[in-house]
Parts: sequence; structure tokens; C-alpha cells
Amino acid sequence: MLFAILLPGISMIFRGHIFTGILCGILHLTLIGWIPAAIWAVASYQRDLADERHRETMDLLARQGRR
Repeated sequence: MLFAILLPGISMIFRGHIFTGILCGILHLTLIGWIPAAIWAVASYQRDLADERHRETMDLLARQGRR
């Protein structure tokens, strides 16, 4: 999370969001754009965590035959 706040563009690239990471990095280069870029990176990080939890839940339900 701290990495997403300090270096938002790079954190997005490391998580596999290449194009959005580049856009976020460009936004981060401006002093005014740093705060929106950091918020964007943290929101993206939280969304990735939620997607991972959702996939795990769906896999578990599929294994139990409830899907």
C-alpha cells in the first residue's frame, strides 16, 4: 500500500496494469497530479485485492458444486 502511495505508476506496472501504470506515472510527474495518481493507485490496488478474493470464493463454490 505504501508503495502505491509513493510510486503509484510503478506499483500499477508491477501488478500487471502496464498502460494505466504509464498514464498514472505521467500524472504523477506533475506536482498537482501526484495526489490523484496516488489515490488512483490505491483504489486499483484495493480493486485487485477484491478481484482476487472474488476469484477464490468462486473457485471454492465451484469445487463444492454450488455454481
